[in-house]
Amino acid sequence: MTSTTTPGAAPAPTSTAQRTTIAKALNAGMRAAMERDPKVLLMGEDIGKLGGVFRITEGLQKDFGEDRVIDPPLAESGILGTAVGLALRGYRPVVEIQFDGFVYPAFDQIVSQVSKMHNRSLGKLKVPMVVRIPYGGGIGAVEHHSESNESYFAHTAGLRVVSVSTTDDAYWMMQQAIASDDPVIFYEPKRRYHERGVLDLGGGVPDLADAPHRLDEAVVRTEGSDVTVLTYGPMVKVALAAAQAAELEDGPSIEVVDLRSLSPMDTDTIEASVIRTGRCITLSEAPTFTSIHAEMAAWVQEHCFYHLEAPVLRVGGYNIPYPPSRHEEVFLPDLDRVLHAVDTVLNY
Repeated sequence: MTSTTTPGAAPAPTSTAQRTTIAKALNAGMRAAMERDPKVLLMGEDIGKLGGVFRITEGLQKDFGEDRVIDPPLAESGILGTAVGLALRGYRPVVEIQFDGFVYPAFDQIVSQVSKMHNRSLGKLKVPMVVRIPYGGGIGAVEHHSESNESYFAHTAGLRVVSVSTTDDAYWMMQQAIASDDPVIFYEPKRRYHERGVLDLGGGVPDLADAPHRLDEAVVRTEGSDVTVLTYGPMVKVALAAAQAAELEDGPSIEVVDLRSLSPMDTDTIEASVIRTGRCITLSEAPTFTSIHAEMAAWVQEHCFYHLEAPVLRVGGYNIPYPPSRHEEVFLPDLDRVLHAVDTVLNY
Protein backbone atom coordinates (compact mmCIF):
# COMPACT_ATOMS: atom_id res chain seq x y z
CA MET A 1 0.00 0.00 0.00
CA THR A 2 1.14 3.54 -0.60
CA SER A 3 0.33 6.76 1.17
CA THR A 4 -0.92 9.98 -0.31
CA THR A 5 0.44 13.02 1.49
CA THR A 6 -1.82 16.01 1.89
CA PRO A 7 0.18 18.31 4.19
CA GLY A 8 -2.60 20.19 5.92
CA ALA A 9 -4.05 21.40 2.66
CA ALA A 10 -7.76 21.63 1.91
CA PRO A 11 -8.90 20.21 -1.43
CA ALA A 12 -8.61 22.70 -4.24
CA PRO A 13 -12.10 24.05 -4.98
CA THR A 14 -13.57 23.33 -8.39
CA SER A 15 -16.59 24.70 -10.15
CA THR A 16 -18.76 21.93 -8.70
CA ALA A 17 -17.21 21.85 -5.22
CA GLN A 18 -19.29 22.94 -2.24
CA ARG A 19 -19.04 23.04 1.53
CA THR A 20 -21.15 20.32 3.11
CA THR A 21 -21.34 18.18 6.25
CA ILE A 22 -20.15 14.64 6.84
CA ALA A 23 -23.82 13.69 7.32
CA LYS A 24 -24.83 15.00 3.91
CA ALA A 25 -21.75 13.48 2.29
CA LEU A 26 -22.73 10.06 3.64
CA ASN A 27 -26.24 10.59 2.28
CA ALA A 28 -24.84 11.58 -1.11
CA GLY A 29 -22.58 8.53 -1.13
CA MET A 30 -25.50 6.18 -0.51
CA ARG A 31 -27.60 7.99 -3.09
CA ALA A 32 -24.88 7.57 -5.71
CA ALA A 33 -24.50 3.88 -4.87
CA MET A 34 -28.27 3.33 -5.17
CA GLU A 35 -28.37 5.10 -8.51
CA ARG A 36 -25.40 3.03 -9.72
CA ASP A 37 -26.78 -0.36 -8.64
CA PRO A 38 -30.48 -1.27 -8.23
CA LYS A 39 -29.45 -4.13 -5.95
CA VAL A 40 -28.39 -1.69 -3.21
CA LEU A 41 -30.94 -1.65 -0.35
CA LEU A 42 -30.95 0.28 2.91
CA MET A 43 -32.31 -1.20 6.15
CA GLY A 44 -32.55 0.23 9.65
CA GLU A 45 -34.84 1.39 12.41
CA ASP A 46 -36.61 4.62 11.42
CA ILE A 47 -34.36 5.27 8.42
CA GLY A 48 -37.27 5.72 6.03
CA LYS A 49 -39.72 8.58 6.64
CA LEU A 50 -37.69 9.88 9.59
CA GLY A 51 -34.36 9.61 7.80
CA GLY A 52 -32.74 7.95 10.81
CA VAL A 53 -31.90 9.31 14.26
CA PHE A 54 -29.18 11.50 12.76
CA ARG A 55 -31.03 12.07 9.42
CA ILE A 56 -28.27 10.37 7.44
CA THR A 57 -30.78 8.66 5.12
CA GLU A 58 -33.10 11.66 4.86
CA GLY A 59 -35.01 11.80 1.58
CA LEU A 60 -33.79 8.44 0.26
CA GLN A 61 -37.03 6.52 0.90
CA LYS A 62 -38.98 9.29 -0.82
CA ASP A 63 -36.77 9.05 -3.91
CA PHE A 64 -36.11 5.29 -4.04
CA GLY A 65 -39.26 3.86 -2.46
CA GLU A 66 -40.11 1.64 0.50
CA ASP A 67 -38.78 -1.46 -1.26
CA ARG A 68 -35.24 -0.08 -1.26
CA VAL A 69 -35.21 1.97 1.96
CA ILE A 70 -36.77 -0.32 4.52
CA ASP A 71 -37.95 0.37 8.09
CA PRO A 72 -37.74 -3.07 9.74
CA PRO A 73 -38.98 -3.92 13.25
CA LEU A 74 -36.84 -2.99 16.25
CA ALA A 75 -34.68 -6.13 16.21
CA GLU A 76 -30.99 -5.79 15.32
CA SER A 77 -30.36 -9.52 15.08
CA GLY A 78 -33.33 -9.91 12.74
CA ILE A 79 -32.17 -6.99 10.59
CA LEU A 80 -28.69 -8.46 10.23
CA GLY A 81 -30.04 -11.94 9.54
CA THR A 82 -32.31 -10.58 6.82
CA ALA A 83 -29.39 -8.67 5.33
CA VAL A 84 -27.30 -11.84 5.22
CA GLY A 85 -30.04 -13.58 3.23
CA LEU A 86 -30.36 -10.64 0.86
CA ALA A 87 -26.59 -10.49 0.32
CA LEU A 88 -26.48 -14.20 -0.49
CA ARG A 89 -29.25 -13.62 -3.05
CA GLY A 90 -27.24 -10.97 -4.90
CA TYR A 91 -28.35 -7.77 -3.15
CA ARG A 92 -26.05 -5.27 -1.46
CA PRO A 93 -27.79 -4.37 1.81
CA VAL A 94 -26.63 -1.39 3.86
CA VAL A 95 -27.71 -1.78 7.49
CA GLU A 96 -27.88 1.11 9.94
CA ILE A 97 -27.34 0.43 13.64
CA GLN A 98 -28.84 3.40 15.49
CA PHE A 99 -26.07 3.63 18.10
CA ASP A 100 -22.81 1.78 18.67
CA GLY A 101 -23.99 -0.04 21.79
CA PHE A 102 -27.08 -1.38 20.01
CA VAL A 103 -25.01 -3.62 17.73
CA TYR A 104 -24.50 -6.32 20.35
CA PRO A 105 -27.78 -8.18 19.71
CA ALA A 106 -26.51 -8.55 16.11
CA PHE A 107 -22.94 -9.37 17.13
CA ASP A 108 -23.41 -13.12 16.70
CA GLN A 109 -24.80 -12.68 13.17
CA ILE A 110 -21.81 -10.55 12.18
CA VAL A 111 -18.92 -12.51 13.68
CA SER A 112 -20.38 -16.02 13.29
CA GLN A 113 -22.07 -15.75 9.90
CA VAL A 114 -21.18 -12.61 7.95
CA SER A 115 -17.44 -12.79 8.55
CA LYS A 116 -17.01 -16.49 7.85
CA MET A 117 -19.35 -17.24 4.94
CA HIS A 118 -16.85 -16.56 2.16
CA ASN A 119 -14.12 -18.71 3.69
CA ARG A 120 -16.52 -21.42 4.87
CA SER A 121 -17.91 -21.83 1.33
CA LEU A 122 -14.40 -21.95 -0.19
CA GLY A 123 -15.08 -18.68 -1.96
CA LYS A 124 -18.35 -19.79 -3.57
CA LEU A 125 -20.53 -17.44 -1.47
CA LYS A 126 -20.01 -13.72 -0.89
CA VAL A 127 -21.72 -11.47 1.64
CA PRO A 128 -21.40 -7.96 0.17
CA MET A 129 -23.01 -5.87 2.87
CA VAL A 130 -22.25 -2.73 4.88
CA VAL A 131 -23.07 -2.28 8.57
CA ARG A 132 -23.13 1.43 9.41
CA ILE A 133 -22.43 2.22 13.07
CA PRO A 134 -22.54 5.79 14.44
CA TYR A 135 -19.94 5.63 17.22
CA GLY A 136 -18.01 7.50 19.87
CA GLY A 137 -18.92 10.11 22.44
CA GLY A 138 -19.08 13.86 22.73
CA ILE A 139 -22.85 14.28 22.23
CA GLY A 140 -23.95 14.28 25.87
CA ALA A 141 -25.17 10.68 25.86
CA VAL A 142 -24.20 7.69 27.98
CA GLU A 143 -23.17 4.07 27.64
CA HIS A 144 -24.76 2.20 24.69
CA HIS A 145 -24.85 5.58 22.88
CA SER A 146 -21.20 6.67 23.05
CA GLU A 147 -19.07 3.56 22.75
CA SER A 148 -16.05 2.86 20.56
CA ASN A 149 -16.34 -0.88 19.99
CA GLU A 150 -14.37 -1.12 16.74
CA SER A 151 -11.79 -3.49 18.23
CA TYR A 152 -14.37 -6.29 18.51
CA PHE A 153 -14.87 -6.31 14.76
CA ALA A 154 -11.29 -5.54 13.74
CA HIS A 155 -10.33 -8.67 15.71
CA THR A 156 -12.65 -10.78 13.54
CA ALA A 157 -11.06 -12.11 10.36
CA GLY A 158 -13.27 -11.79 7.29
CA LEU A 159 -14.52 -8.27 8.02
CA ARG A 160 -13.29 -4.96 6.72
CA VAL A 161 -13.51 -2.20 9.34
CA VAL A 162 -13.24 1.47 8.35
CA SER A 163 -13.89 4.89 9.88
CA VAL A 164 -14.23 8.29 8.22
CA SER A 165 -13.14 11.72 9.40
CA THR A 166 -13.80 14.04 6.43
CA THR A 167 -16.63 14.82 4.03
CA ASP A 168 -14.55 13.61 1.11
CA ASP A 169 -13.97 10.23 2.77
CA ALA A 170 -17.60 9.99 3.87
CA TYR A 171 -18.74 10.36 0.25
CA TRP A 172 -16.18 8.12 -1.44
CA MET A 173 -15.61 5.48 1.23
CA MET A 174 -19.35 4.87 1.56
CA GLN A 175 -19.54 4.07 -2.15
CA GLN A 176 -16.39 1.95 -2.04
CA ALA A 177 -17.72 0.01 0.96
CA ILE A 178 -21.03 -0.71 -0.78
CA ALA A 179 -19.21 -1.81 -3.95
CA SER A 180 -16.89 -4.13 -1.98
CA ASP A 181 -17.58 -7.86 -2.18
CA ASP A 182 -16.37 -8.14 1.42
CA PRO A 183 -18.60 -7.26 4.40
CA VAL A 184 -17.65 -3.83 5.74
CA ILE A 185 -18.22 -2.44 9.24
CA PHE A 186 -18.49 1.30 8.57
CA TYR A 187 -17.91 3.51 11.61
CA GLU A 188 -19.27 7.06 11.49
CA PRO A 189 -18.07 9.58 14.13
CA LYS A 190 -21.41 10.92 15.31
CA ARG A 191 -20.05 14.05 16.96
CA ARG A 192 -18.49 15.04 13.63
CA TYR A 193 -21.67 14.52 11.57
CA HIS A 194 -22.35 18.24 11.22
CA GLU A 195 -18.83 19.45 10.62
CA ARG A 196 -18.24 20.82 7.17
CA GLY A 197 -15.65 20.35 4.47
CA VAL A 198 -15.24 20.92 0.76
CA LEU A 199 -16.66 18.16 -1.40
CA ASP A 200 -16.84 17.96 -5.15
CA LEU A 201 -20.04 16.08 -6.00
CA GLY A 202 -19.56 16.71 -9.70
CA GLY A 203 -22.53 15.72 -11.78
CA GLY A 204 -24.33 12.39 -12.04
CA VAL A 205 -23.04 9.11 -10.68
CA PRO A 206 -19.25 9.23 -10.20
CA ASP A 207 -16.79 6.62 -11.41
CA LEU A 208 -15.30 4.87 -8.37
CA ALA A 209 -11.98 4.83 -10.20
CA ASP A 210 -11.90 8.59 -9.56
CA ALA A 211 -11.90 8.15 -5.76
CA PRO A 212 -8.89 9.98 -4.32
CA HIS A 213 -7.85 7.03 -2.13
CA ARG A 214 -8.42 3.31 -1.92
CA LEU A 215 -10.76 2.03 0.81
CA ASP A 216 -7.84 0.41 2.67
CA GLU A 217 -5.40 3.30 2.34
CA ALA A 218 -4.17 5.50 5.20
CA VAL A 219 -3.58 9.20 4.61
CA VAL A 220 -1.05 11.58 6.11
CA ARG A 221 -3.25 14.54 7.09
CA THR A 222 -0.35 16.81 8.00
CA GLU A 223 3.37 16.20 7.75
CA GLY A 224 5.80 16.47 10.65
CA SER A 225 9.30 15.43 11.61
CA ASP A 226 9.34 14.83 15.40
CA VAL A 227 6.36 12.66 16.37
CA THR A 228 3.84 10.48 14.51
CA VAL A 229 0.26 10.42 15.80
CA LEU A 230 -1.68 7.39 14.52
CA THR A 231 -5.40 8.03 14.77
CA TYR A 232 -8.78 7.76 13.02
CA GLY A 233 -12.39 8.91 13.09
CA PRO A 234 -13.37 11.59 15.62
CA MET A 235 -9.85 11.96 17.02
CA VAL A 236 -8.31 13.10 13.73
CA LYS A 237 -9.54 16.62 14.42
CA VAL A 238 -7.99 16.58 17.92
CA ALA A 239 -4.67 15.37 16.52
CA LEU A 240 -4.65 18.10 13.87
CA ALA A 241 -5.44 20.72 16.53
CA ALA A 242 -2.48 19.45 18.57
CA ALA A 243 -0.20 19.68 15.54
CA GLN A 244 -1.37 23.21 14.84
CA ALA A 245 -1.00 24.30 18.49
CA ALA A 246 2.54 22.95 18.61
CA GLU A 247 3.42 24.70 15.37
CA LEU A 248 2.07 28.06 16.60
CA GLU A 249 4.28 27.82 19.69
CA ASP A 250 7.36 26.79 17.65
CA GLY A 251 7.06 23.43 19.36
CA PRO A 252 7.60 19.94 17.99
CA SER A 253 6.59 19.02 14.47
CA ILE A 254 3.72 16.51 14.63
CA GLU A 255 2.76 14.20 11.77
CA VAL A 256 -0.86 13.03 11.80
CA VAL A 257 -1.73 9.75 10.07
CA ASP A 258 -5.43 9.03 9.57
CA LEU A 259 -5.69 5.23 9.37
CA ARG A 260 -9.16 5.27 7.71
CA SER A 261 -9.05 1.46 7.45
CA LEU A 262 -8.66 -0.34 10.80
CA SER A 263 -8.76 -3.80 9.23
CA PRO A 264 -6.80 -4.28 7.08
CA MET A 265 -4.39 -1.65 8.35
CA ASP A 266 -2.11 0.25 5.95
CA THR A 267 1.14 -0.70 7.64
CA ASP A 268 3.31 0.67 4.82
CA THR A 269 2.15 4.21 5.60
CA ILE A 270 2.56 3.65 9.36
CA GLU A 271 6.08 2.32 8.95
CA ALA A 272 7.18 5.11 6.61
CA SER A 273 5.89 7.77 9.01
CA VAL A 274 7.45 6.28 12.16
CA ILE A 275 10.80 5.85 10.39
CA ARG A 276 10.65 9.57 9.48
CA THR A 277 9.86 10.80 12.99
CA GLY A 278 11.29 8.14 15.34
CA ARG A 279 8.46 8.58 17.85
CA CYS A 280 4.87 7.35 17.86
CA ILE A 281 1.62 8.01 19.74
CA THR A 282 -1.66 6.20 19.16
CA LEU A 283 -4.86 8.17 19.66
CA SER A 284 -8.52 7.14 19.73
CA GLU A 285 -11.57 7.40 22.00
CA ALA A 286 -11.53 3.67 22.73
CA PRO A 287 -10.12 2.37 26.02
CA THR A 288 -6.52 1.34 25.45
CA PHE A 289 -6.70 -2.21 26.87
CA THR A 290 -6.66 -4.88 24.10
CA SER A 291 -7.64 -2.36 21.47
CA ILE A 292 -6.70 -0.88 18.09
CA HIS A 293 -4.19 1.08 20.20
CA ALA A 294 -2.60 -2.18 21.32
CA GLU A 295 -2.36 -3.49 17.75
CA MET A 296 -0.81 -0.28 16.43
CA ALA A 297 1.70 -0.08 19.28
CA ALA A 298 2.66 -3.74 18.97
CA TRP A 299 3.09 -3.49 15.21
CA VAL A 300 5.30 -0.41 15.46
CA GLN A 301 7.34 -2.01 18.23
CA GLU A 302 7.82 -5.16 16.16
CA HIS A 303 8.63 -3.54 12.81
CA CYS A 304 10.16 -0.14 13.66
CA PHE A 305 12.07 -0.97 16.85
CA TYR A 306 15.49 0.21 15.62
CA HIS A 307 14.04 3.54 14.45
CA LEU A 308 12.29 4.41 17.73
CA GLU A 309 13.72 7.07 20.03
CA ALA A 310 11.08 6.44 22.73
CA PRO A 311 8.42 3.85 23.65
CA VAL A 312 5.08 4.08 21.82
CA LEU A 313 2.48 5.84 23.99
CA ARG A 314 -1.26 5.25 23.90
CA VAL A 315 -3.74 8.11 24.42
CA GLY A 316 -7.33 6.87 24.66
CA GLY A 317 -10.40 6.48 26.80
CA TYR A 318 -9.89 5.07 30.27
CA ASN A 319 -10.48 1.37 30.91
CA ILE A 320 -13.91 1.87 32.45
CA PRO A 321 -17.50 1.75 31.14
CA TYR A 322 -18.43 4.95 29.32
CA PRO A 323 -19.18 7.52 32.03
CA PRO A 324 -22.25 9.69 32.66
CA SER A 325 -22.43 12.55 30.19
CA ARG A 326 -21.31 15.19 32.72
CA HIS A 327 -17.97 13.36 32.98
CA GLU A 328 -17.36 12.47 29.34
CA GLU A 329 -15.07 15.44 28.69
CA VAL A 330 -12.73 13.95 31.30
CA PHE A 331 -12.97 10.52 29.70
CA LEU A 332 -12.36 11.58 26.10
CA PRO A 333 -8.80 12.40 24.99
CA ASP A 334 -8.30 16.12 24.43
CA LEU A 335 -5.65 18.52 23.21
CA ASP A 336 -3.83 18.64 26.56
CA ARG A 337 -3.52 14.86 26.84
CA VAL A 338 -2.14 14.61 23.30
CA LEU A 339 0.41 17.39 23.86
CA HIS A 340 1.43 15.86 27.20
CA ALA A 341 2.13 12.57 25.40
CA VAL A 342 4.12 14.46 22.77
CA ASP A 343 6.26 16.07 25.49
CA THR A 344 6.73 12.69 27.17
CA VAL A 345 8.08 10.91 24.08
CA LEU A 346 10.30 13.88 23.23
CA ASN A 347 11.77 13.99 26.74
CA TYR A 348 12.27 10.24 27.04
